[in-house]
Amino acid sequence: MFIKRLSKEWKIKLKKRNVWVKSGEVMRSKERVLLALPQTFMNQSGMAVRKILEESRISPERLVVVYDDLDMPLGEIRIRKEGGAGTHKGMISVIEEVKTTKFPRIRLGIGTHPSSEDTTRYVLSSFDKREKILLEKSLEKAQEALEIILAGEIEKAMNIYNQRKAALVN
Repeated sequence: MFIKRLSKEWKIKLKKRNVWVKSGEVMRSKERVLLALPQTFMNQSGMAVRKILEESRISPERLVVVYDDLDMPLGEIRIRKEGGAGTHKGMISVIEEVKTTKFPRIRLGIGTHPSSEDTTRYVLSSFDKREKILLEKSLEKAQEALEIILAGEIEKAMNIYNQRKAALVN
């Protein structure tokens, strides 16, 4: 959803580059930015990422991965400069294929799934009206954060978007 949103906002047509990925390019902050949308299963997305990096001659350190996170509430985002994959199979695949953990990522909270529901079914299910509002806000925040990251200010993005709302107790 995030890449499709950006491609629309930035007026980029995503074209099938190969069997692994759709992509499009744009100039942002005086730099060429390549949006890539893997066409693989999520747990094989690393193959698509590796292919696009190789074909475009982009180093993994210049990669920004945006992905959903079941361990965060819907509507929240988190930014990291680098690090492990946790339990996210897509990130595990990316790290295995690009052979480094040293790239920024933006995690989009989608909420914890009910224990009675299959994880895959939950992740692929539609959002209700209230959830769509929260999702839209998180996509907006993620886009703002990406713009800050592209401007070379990841620390600033982390300071702005990694703040948890404090609960007020009387």
